[in-house]
Amino acid sequence: MLRHADSVGEAASRVEVTAWRPQPARLALLYVIHAPADELRLPPMAESARVDHLWRHTCLEAFIREPSDDVYYEINLSPSTRWAAYGFDGYRERMEPLDMPSPRIESRSYPDRHELEALIDLGDVPGLARSDWRLGLSAVIEDADGGKAWWALAHPAAQPDFHHSDSFVLTLPAPEPA
Repeated sequence: MLRHADSVGEAASRVEVTAWRPQPARLALLYVIHAPADELRLPPMAESARVDHLWRHTCLEAFIREPSDDVYYEINLSPSTRWAAYGFDGYRERMEPLDMPSPRIESRSYPDRHELEALIDLGDVPGLARSDWRLGLSAVIEDADGGKAWWALAHPAAQPDFHHSDSFVLTLPAPEPA
């Protein structure tokens, strides 16, 4: 991932993300934040639950859409194991909570990195199981002193903007029919 030039947080030297579709309507993600544990501000572990405004602190995000559609979905994953999901009709238009099962989230800290692994079931989202997906993968990383860095696969705008359509740069093809 690439760090946005306006970032002030510097604890993370690198953020890596791997994405795959283990099943047609499931998204698996592995984020690795390379930073000394004592230099990151991570929320305390909590019971997995839907919570708004996770992006205000360390948060790992996935934006998903079909290649030919303006509709897209945002998934927020916190190292606390809290999460949120929203649907949009177009660029930041008509944000609505996305009805979906709770993702399975595993969060692990090590002295030199933090890992978050998630399995997200999108089976109730109309059409996504049978289509290719365009993904925008991103992260807000907060330093122990409160400075933030914005990381993404692409930064197409002068300001950090994970919703920008040109941020959806990764294609995960629809699985072949059995």
